[in-house]
Amino acid sequence: MDQQAREQAFMNALATEHFVLQAGRSAIVGEQIGRVTIYMGAVSGALIAFGFLAQVVTRLDPFVIAVLPALFVLGELTFAALWHNTLENLVLLHKMQAIRGYYRSLVPEASQFFGPPEADVQYQAALGTVGLRVAPLQLLFTGASVVAAINSILGGAGLALLAARLGQLGDGVAVGVGVAVALVLFGVHVLYQQRRSAQVGL
Repeated sequence: MDQQAREQAFMNALATEHFVLQAGRSAIVGEQIGRVTIYMGAVSGALIAFGFLAQVVTRLDPFVIAVLPALFVLGELTFAALWHNTLENLVLLHKMQAIRGYYRSLVPEASQFFGPPEADVQYQAALGTVGLRVAPLQLLFTGASVVAAINSILGGAGLALLAARLGQLGDGVAVGVGVAVALVLFGVHVLYQQRRSAQVGL
């Protein structure tokens, strides 16, 4: 195989790899949407069920005790999967940007279409959403953070109900316990995200 044929084969392989990486990113986004839909559907369904049950039963405790822990576990699994998928998505995007960088270097005119390296706005924005660049607080707006917030509230509400029932606490104290637990749980989730982001180091 001569030099020109090898170069053509390499360009074909590079274009194929770029397409495969984009397909992988699309699959990851689809999985994330599916996971969040399942979780949010379970949470909203449980709340609706609690509302109906409260009208027909005298004690709601057994249902809450059965459902809230299951929702919390589902939420934690969803959060972990979403964050893993987010970081995997960034790895794939990083590889795509490397390919674009090669395209940019082929001819002088390529910069008109691919822009200079510092103009990779999509990649920088994606990194910013997980706190890997200038504004680390942007990771609070990821899908994983939304699930973490909702799940932390569920955990806090569950422990508040448990404290009120077992500790014979007043409503105000129980609410205070629930809020404190929810804040601690969410803080743990944020800390986990920051540490995992730092380990990736893209």
